Amino acid sequence: MTLYLDHAATSPVRREVLEAMWPYLSTEFGNPSSHHSVGESASRALLWAREQIASVFECRPAEVIFTGGGTESNNLAIKGISLANPRGRHLVVSAIEHPSVLESCAYLARLHGFEVTEIGVDRDGLVHADDVAEALRPDTTLVSVMYAHNEVGTVQPVALIADAARRQGAAFHTDAVQAAGWLGLGRGELPASAVTIAGHKLGAPKGVGALILRAGTPIEPLLHGGGQERGRRSGTENVAGAVGLATALTLAEADRAVAGARLSVVRDQFIEAVLATVPGARLTGHSVLRLPTSASFCFEGTSGEAVLLELEQLGVIVSSGSACAAGSSDPSTVLTAMGITPDVAHTAVRFTLGHESDAGQMAEVASAVRTAVVRVQEIGVSRPN
Repeated sequence: MTLYLDHAATSPVRREVLEAMWPYLSTEFGNPSSHHSVGESASRALLWAREQIASVFECRPAEVIFTGGGTESNNLAIKGISLANPRGRHLVVSAIEHPSVLESCAYLARLHGFEVTEIGVDRDGLVHADDVAEALRPDTTLVSVMYAHNEVGTVQPVALIADAARRQGAAFHTDAVQAAGWLGLGRGELPASAVTIAGHKLGAPKGVGALILRAGTPIEPLLHGGGQERGRRSGTENVAGAVGLATALTLAEADRAVAGARLSVVRDQFIEAVLATVPGARLTGHSVLRLPTSASFCFEGTSGEAVLLELEQLGVIVSSGSACAAGSSDPSTVLTAMGITPDVAHTAVRFTLGHESDAGQMAEVASAVRTAVVRVQEIGVSRPN
Protein backbone atom coordinates (compact mmCIF):
# COMPACT_ATOMS: atom_id res chain seq x y z
CA MET A 1 0.00 0.00 0.00
CA THR A 2 1.24 3.47 -0.88
CA LEU A 3 1.20 6.08 1.90
CA TYR A 4 0.85 9.64 0.63
CA LEU A 5 2.59 12.17 2.91
CA ASP A 6 2.85 15.24 0.70
CA HIS A 7 -0.36 17.01 1.66
CA ALA A 8 1.44 20.37 1.80
CA ALA A 9 1.83 20.06 -1.97
CA THR A 10 -1.77 19.04 -2.58
CA SER A 11 -4.49 16.94 -1.01
CA PRO A 12 -7.07 14.59 -2.53
CA VAL A 13 -10.50 16.02 -3.21
CA ARG A 14 -12.96 15.00 -0.50
CA ARG A 15 -16.00 13.02 -1.58
CA GLU A 16 -18.37 15.49 0.08
CA VAL A 17 -16.74 18.27 -1.92
CA LEU A 18 -17.19 16.42 -5.22
CA GLU A 19 -20.84 15.79 -4.39
CA ALA A 20 -21.42 19.45 -3.54
CA MET A 21 -19.74 20.58 -6.75
CA TRP A 22 -21.38 18.13 -9.14
CA PRO A 23 -24.64 20.04 -9.79
CA TYR A 24 -22.65 23.12 -10.86
CA LEU A 25 -20.58 21.02 -13.25
CA SER A 26 -23.69 19.47 -14.79
CA THR A 27 -27.30 20.64 -14.58
CA GLU A 28 -26.72 23.95 -12.74
CA PHE A 29 -24.19 25.21 -15.27
CA GLY A 30 -25.25 28.85 -15.51
CA ASN A 31 -23.19 32.01 -15.57
CA PRO A 32 -23.85 33.82 -12.26
CA SER A 33 -23.88 37.18 -14.08
CA SER A 34 -26.76 36.13 -16.36
CA HIS A 35 -30.15 37.62 -15.57
CA HIS A 36 -32.32 34.57 -16.03
CA SER A 37 -33.28 31.57 -13.91
CA VAL A 38 -30.28 29.44 -14.90
CA GLY A 39 -27.87 32.25 -14.10
CA GLU A 40 -29.68 33.16 -10.89
CA SER A 41 -29.31 29.60 -9.61
CA ALA A 42 -25.55 29.83 -10.12
CA SER A 43 -25.55 33.25 -8.45
CA ARG A 44 -27.29 31.84 -5.38
CA ALA A 45 -24.69 29.06 -5.15
CA LEU A 46 -21.89 31.61 -5.38
CA LEU A 47 -23.48 33.68 -2.61
CA TRP A 48 -23.83 30.56 -0.43
CA ALA A 49 -20.14 29.78 -0.92
CA ARG A 50 -19.19 33.35 -0.06
CA GLU A 51 -21.29 33.29 3.09
CA GLN A 52 -19.83 29.95 4.24
CA ILE A 53 -16.27 31.21 3.88
CA ALA A 54 -17.14 34.53 5.52
CA SER A 55 -18.52 32.70 8.56
CA VAL A 56 -15.17 30.95 9.10
CA PHE A 57 -13.23 34.20 8.80
CA GLU A 58 -15.80 36.18 10.81
CA CYS A 59 -16.05 38.71 7.99
CA ARG A 60 -18.69 40.02 5.62
CA PRO A 61 -19.47 37.99 2.48
CA ALA A 62 -18.44 41.02 0.42
CA GLU A 63 -14.93 40.67 1.85
CA VAL A 64 -14.44 37.31 0.10
CA ILE A 65 -12.85 37.51 -3.36
CA PHE A 66 -12.75 34.24 -5.33
CA THR A 67 -9.54 33.67 -7.31
CA GLY A 68 -7.78 30.95 -9.27
CA GLY A 69 -5.66 29.83 -6.30
CA GLY A 70 -3.06 30.81 -3.74
CA THR A 71 -0.57 32.30 -6.18
CA GLU A 72 -3.18 34.60 -7.72
CA SER A 73 -4.46 35.63 -4.29
CA ASN A 74 -0.94 36.48 -3.13
CA ASN A 75 -0.27 38.48 -6.30
CA LEU A 76 -3.55 40.34 -5.94
CA ALA A 77 -2.84 41.16 -2.30
CA ILE A 78 0.77 42.27 -2.70
CA LYS A 79 0.44 44.17 -5.97
CA GLY A 80 -3.14 45.31 -5.54
CA ILE A 81 -2.87 46.72 -2.03
CA SER A 82 0.53 48.30 -2.67
CA LEU A 83 -0.49 50.02 -5.89
CA ALA A 84 -3.78 51.26 -4.46
CA ASN A 85 -2.27 52.75 -1.31
CA PRO A 86 -0.84 56.30 -1.61
CA ARG A 87 0.88 55.98 1.78
CA GLY A 88 4.33 55.09 0.44
CA ARG A 89 6.48 52.64 -1.47
CA HIS A 90 8.01 50.50 1.24
CA LEU A 91 7.18 46.82 1.79
CA VAL A 92 8.17 44.50 4.65
CA VAL A 93 8.18 40.72 4.13
CA SER A 94 9.89 37.75 5.70
CA ALA A 95 12.82 36.11 3.94
CA ILE A 96 10.98 32.76 3.78
CA GLU A 97 7.77 33.77 2.02
CA HIS A 98 6.28 31.80 -0.86
CA PRO A 99 7.77 32.75 -4.26
CA SER A 100 4.46 34.32 -5.29
CA VAL A 101 4.93 36.87 -2.50
CA LEU A 102 8.66 37.48 -2.94
CA GLU A 103 8.42 37.73 -6.73
CA SER A 104 5.45 40.10 -6.50
CA CYS A 105 7.57 42.32 -4.24
CA ALA A 106 10.47 42.09 -6.69
CA TYR A 107 8.11 43.14 -9.50
CA LEU A 108 6.98 46.19 -7.54
CA ALA A 109 10.59 47.12 -6.81
CA ARG A 110 11.68 46.64 -10.41
CA LEU A 111 8.84 48.42 -12.21
CA HIS A 112 7.21 50.69 -9.62
CA GLY A 113 10.07 51.93 -7.47
CA PHE A 114 9.14 50.13 -4.26
CA GLU A 115 11.74 49.36 -1.60
CA VAL A 116 11.51 45.92 0.00
CA THR A 117 12.85 45.03 3.44
CA GLU A 118 13.21 41.29 4.07
CA ILE A 119 13.07 40.19 7.70
CA GLY A 120 15.31 37.29 8.63
CA VAL A 121 14.26 34.30 10.72
CA ASP A 122 15.86 32.42 13.60
CA ARG A 123 17.15 28.84 13.46
CA ASP A 124 13.57 27.56 13.91
CA GLY A 125 12.24 29.56 10.97
CA LEU A 126 10.44 31.97 13.29
CA VAL A 127 9.85 35.61 12.38
CA HIS A 128 10.09 37.83 15.46
CA ALA A 129 7.46 40.55 15.74
CA ASP A 130 10.01 42.96 17.24
CA ASP A 131 12.14 42.64 14.10
CA VAL A 132 9.12 43.50 11.96
CA ALA A 133 8.30 46.49 14.18
CA GLU A 134 11.86 47.80 13.85
CA ALA A 135 11.68 47.58 10.05
CA LEU A 136 8.45 49.58 9.79
CA ARG A 137 8.62 53.17 8.53
CA PRO A 138 6.13 56.00 8.02
CA ASP A 139 6.03 55.10 4.31
CA THR A 140 5.50 51.34 4.85
CA THR A 141 2.48 50.33 2.79
CA LEU A 142 2.22 46.61 3.43
CA VAL A 143 3.63 43.85 5.65
CA SER A 144 3.34 40.23 4.49
CA VAL A 145 4.28 37.24 6.66
CA MET A 146 3.08 33.68 6.09
CA TYR A 147 0.83 32.23 8.81
CA ALA A 148 2.40 28.76 8.74
CA HIS A 149 5.30 27.68 6.57
CA ASN A 150 4.79 25.22 3.75
CA GLU A 151 8.28 23.72 3.99
CA VAL A 152 9.17 23.49 7.70
CA GLY A 153 5.74 23.96 9.29
CA THR A 154 6.67 26.80 11.65
CA VAL A 155 3.65 28.85 12.80
CA GLN A 156 4.33 32.57 12.93
CA PRO A 157 3.09 35.05 15.59
CA VAL A 158 0.78 36.72 13.08
CA ALA A 159 -1.39 38.48 15.68
CA LEU A 160 1.65 40.25 17.10
CA ILE A 161 2.96 41.11 13.64
CA ALA A 162 -0.46 42.39 12.56
CA ASP A 163 -0.60 44.58 15.67
CA ALA A 164 2.81 46.07 14.89
CA ALA A 165 1.70 46.85 11.33
CA ARG A 166 -1.59 48.37 12.52
CA ARG A 167 0.17 50.66 15.00
CA GLN A 168 2.32 51.97 12.16
CA GLY A 169 -0.70 52.37 9.87
CA ALA A 170 0.38 49.68 7.39
CA ALA A 171 -1.79 46.92 5.96
CA PHE A 172 -0.97 43.33 6.93
CA HIS A 173 -1.33 40.35 4.58
CA THR A 174 -0.77 36.72 5.44
CA ASP A 175 -0.52 33.67 3.21
CA ALA A 176 -2.68 31.16 5.12
CA VAL A 177 -2.67 28.48 2.43
CA GLN A 178 -1.10 25.87 4.73
CA ALA A 179 -2.80 27.11 7.89
CA ALA A 180 -6.41 27.00 6.69
CA GLY A 181 -8.18 24.03 8.19
CA TRP A 182 -5.58 23.62 10.95
CA LEU A 183 -5.25 27.04 12.64
CA GLY A 184 -7.80 29.62 13.73
CA LEU A 185 -8.94 32.04 11.04
CA GLY A 186 -11.30 34.30 12.99
CA ARG A 187 -10.70 37.99 13.57
CA GLY A 188 -9.28 37.47 17.05
CA GLU A 189 -6.76 34.88 15.93
CA LEU A 190 -5.96 36.40 12.55
CA PRO A 191 -6.45 40.20 12.55
CA ALA A 192 -5.15 40.67 9.01
CA SER A 193 -6.10 43.15 6.31
CA ALA A 194 -5.88 40.39 3.70
CA VAL A 195 -5.65 36.58 3.89
CA THR A 196 -4.85 34.06 1.16
CA ILE A 197 -6.28 30.52 1.01
CA ALA A 198 -6.22 27.80 -1.67
CA GLY A 199 -8.68 24.99 -2.25
CA HIS A 200 -6.38 22.11 -3.10
CA LYS A 201 -4.71 22.11 0.33
CA LEU A 202 -8.11 21.62 1.97
CA GLY A 203 -9.67 18.82 -0.07
CA ALA A 204 -11.11 21.01 -2.84
CA PRO A 205 -9.86 20.95 -6.45
CA LYS A 206 -6.82 22.75 -7.78
CA GLY A 207 -7.49 26.06 -9.50
CA VAL A 208 -9.68 27.79 -6.92
CA GLY A 209 -8.74 30.03 -4.01
CA ALA A 210 -9.82 33.17 -2.23
CA LEU A 211 -8.46 36.42 -0.91
CA ILE A 212 -10.17 37.71 2.22
CA LEU A 213 -9.93 41.50 1.98
CA ARG A 214 -11.13 43.37 5.04
CA ALA A 215 -13.46 46.30 4.44
CA GLY A 216 -11.64 49.59 4.08
CA THR A 217 -8.49 48.07 2.55
CA PRO A 218 -8.04 49.64 -0.88
CA ILE A 219 -6.96 47.36 -3.73
CA GLU A 220 -6.12 47.77 -7.40
CA PRO A 221 -7.38 44.83 -9.51
CA LEU A 222 -4.94 42.81 -11.58
CA LEU A 223 -7.61 41.50 -13.95
CA HIS A 224 -9.87 43.95 -15.76
CA GLY A 225 -12.96 43.16 -17.77
CA GLY A 226 -16.52 42.42 -16.71
CA GLY A 227 -16.21 43.75 -13.17
CA GLN A 228 -16.98 40.50 -11.35
CA GLU A 229 -16.14 40.16 -7.65
CA ARG A 230 -17.16 43.80 -7.12
CA GLY A 231 -14.62 44.94 -9.69
CA ARG A 232 -11.70 43.42 -7.81
CA ARG A 233 -11.21 40.30 -9.96
CA SER A 234 -12.87 40.26 -13.38
CA GLY A 235 -13.71 37.00 -15.12
CA THR A 236 -16.65 34.62 -14.98
CA GLU A 237 -16.59 33.01 -11.56
CA ASN A 238 -15.79 29.33 -11.09
CA VAL A 239 -19.05 28.49 -9.34
CA ALA A 240 -18.35 24.80 -8.85
CA GLY A 241 -14.86 25.61 -7.55
CA ALA A 242 -16.22 28.21 -5.14
CA VAL A 243 -18.78 25.72 -3.80
CA GLY A 244 -16.02 23.13 -3.45
CA LEU A 245 -13.74 25.54 -1.60
CA ALA A 246 -16.52 26.59 0.77
CA THR A 247 -17.52 22.98 1.44
CA ALA A 248 -13.94 21.87 2.08
CA LEU A 249 -13.21 24.80 4.40
CA THR A 250 -16.43 24.27 6.34
CA LEU A 251 -15.71 20.56 6.80
CA ALA A 252 -12.13 21.23 7.88
CA GLU A 253 -13.17 23.94 10.32
CA ALA A 254 -15.79 21.68 11.93
CA ASP A 255 -13.16 18.99 12.55
CA ARG A 256 -10.20 21.27 13.20
CA ALA A 257 -9.81 21.00 16.96
CA VAL A 258 -10.23 17.22 17.19
CA ALA A 259 -8.20 16.40 14.07
CA GLY A 260 -5.46 18.85 14.98
CA ALA A 261 -5.07 17.43 18.49
CA ARG A 262 -4.96 13.85 17.22
CA LEU A 263 -2.48 14.54 14.45
CA SER A 264 -0.23 16.58 16.73
CA VAL A 265 0.25 13.46 18.84
CA VAL A 266 0.85 11.28 15.78
CA ARG A 267 3.29 13.84 14.36
CA ASP A 268 5.26 14.08 17.62
CA GLN A 269 5.52 10.31 17.91
CA PHE A 270 6.79 10.13 14.35
CA ILE A 271 9.35 12.89 14.95
CA GLU A 272 10.59 11.17 18.09
CA ALA A 273 10.94 7.84 16.28
CA VAL A 274 12.88 9.36 13.39
CA LEU A 275 15.23 11.33 15.64
CA ALA A 276 15.83 8.27 17.82
CA THR A 277 16.42 5.69 15.09
CA VAL A 278 17.60 7.41 11.89
CA PRO A 279 21.31 8.26 11.76
CA GLY A 280 22.02 11.91 11.00
CA ALA A 281 18.38 12.99 11.36
CA ARG A 282 17.85 16.65 12.24
CA LEU A 283 14.43 18.26 12.71
CA THR A 284 13.85 21.52 10.87
CA GLY A 285 11.31 24.12 11.94
CA HIS A 286 10.06 24.98 15.40
CA SER A 287 9.70 21.99 17.74
CA VAL A 288 6.45 23.31 19.28
CA LEU A 289 5.08 26.12 17.10
CA ARG A 290 4.42 23.97 14.07
CA LEU A 291 1.47 22.71 12.08
CA PRO A 292 -0.02 19.47 13.42
CA THR A 293 0.59 17.87 10.04
CA SER A 294 4.20 18.88 9.43
CA ALA A 295 7.46 17.03 10.10
CA SER A 296 10.56 18.02 8.14
CA PHE A 297 14.11 16.78 8.51
CA CYS A 298 17.61 17.01 7.15
CA PHE A 299 19.45 13.69 6.93
CA GLU A 300 23.13 14.55 6.97
CA GLY A 301 25.35 12.50 4.71
CA THR A 302 22.59 11.90 2.15
CA SER A 303 20.75 13.58 -0.68
CA GLY A 304 17.14 14.49 0.03
CA GLU A 305 16.18 13.58 -3.53
CA ALA A 306 17.84 10.16 -3.19
CA VAL A 307 16.05 9.53 0.12
CA LEU A 308 12.65 10.37 -1.28
CA LEU A 309 13.24 8.08 -4.28
CA GLU A 310 14.16 5.25 -1.90
CA LEU A 311 11.05 5.98 0.15
CA GLU A 312 8.87 5.82 -2.95
CA GLN A 313 10.29 2.36 -3.65
CA LEU A 314 9.16 1.47 -0.12
CA GLY A 315 5.65 2.83 -0.76
CA VAL A 316 5.98 6.22 0.94
CA ILE A 317 5.36 9.41 -1.08
CA VAL A 318 7.05 12.53 0.29
CA SER A 319 8.90 15.56 -1.05
CA SER A 320 12.26 17.22 -0.60
CA GLY A 321 10.65 20.61 0.07
CA SER A 322 8.23 23.00 -1.56
CA ALA A 323 6.53 21.69 -4.71
CA CYS A 324 7.13 25.13 -6.27
CA ALA A 325 10.89 24.51 -6.14
CA ALA A 326 10.78 20.93 -7.44
CA GLY A 327 13.50 20.24 -9.97
CA SER A 328 15.81 22.98 -8.74
CA SER A 329 19.38 21.95 -7.90
CA ASP A 330 19.79 24.93 -5.57
CA PRO A 331 19.52 24.39 -1.81
CA SER A 332 16.33 25.53 -0.12
CA THR A 333 16.46 29.28 0.47
CA VAL A 334 14.21 28.73 3.47
CA LEU A 335 16.66 26.37 5.14
CA THR A 336 19.68 28.54 4.35
CA ALA A 337 17.80 31.55 5.77
CA MET A 338 17.49 29.48 8.96
CA GLY A 339 21.27 29.14 9.11
CA ILE A 340 21.50 25.63 7.67
CA THR A 341 24.49 25.17 5.38
CA PRO A 342 23.82 24.46 1.69
CA ASP A 343 25.28 20.93 1.93
CA VAL A 344 22.94 20.03 4.77
CA ALA A 345 19.99 21.81 3.13
CA HIS A 346 20.39 19.48 0.14
CA THR A 347 19.46 16.58 2.46
CA ALA A 348 16.00 17.89 3.37
CA VAL A 349 12.87 15.73 3.24
CA ARG A 350 9.38 16.95 4.13
CA PHE A 351 6.57 14.75 5.51
CA THR A 352 3.10 16.30 5.65
CA LEU A 353 0.25 14.27 7.11
CA GLY A 354 -3.40 14.19 6.13
CA HIS A 355 -6.67 13.47 7.92
CA GLU A 356 -6.30 9.75 7.31
CA SER A 357 -2.80 9.48 8.82
CA ASP A 358 -2.60 7.44 12.01
CA ALA A 359 -0.04 6.23 14.52
CA GLY A 360 0.31 2.77 13.01
CA GLN A 361 0.98 4.13 9.54
CA MET A 362 3.50 6.65 10.80
CA ALA A 363 5.36 3.98 12.79
CA GLU A 364 5.75 2.08 9.51
CA VAL A 365 6.93 5.27 7.82
CA ALA A 366 9.55 5.88 10.51
CA SER A 367 10.91 2.37 9.89
CA ALA A 368 10.94 3.01 6.13
CA VAL A 369 12.79 6.30 6.68
CA ARG A 370 15.53 4.49 8.55
CA THR A 371 15.83 1.91 5.79
CA ALA A 372 15.93 4.56 3.06
CA VAL A 373 18.45 6.81 4.79
CA VAL A 374 20.81 3.95 5.64
CA ARG A 375 20.68 2.72 2.03
CA VAL A 376 21.57 6.17 0.71
CA GLN A 377 24.34 6.63 3.27
CA GLU A 378 25.80 3.23 2.36
CA ILE A 379 25.74 4.08 -1.32
CA GLY A 380 27.43 7.36 -0.50
CA VAL A 381 25.01 9.68 -2.32
CA SER A 382 25.55 13.05 -0.66
CA ARG A 383 24.43 15.48 -3.37
CA PRO A 384 21.45 15.44 -5.76
CA ASN A 385 22.04 14.17 -9.29
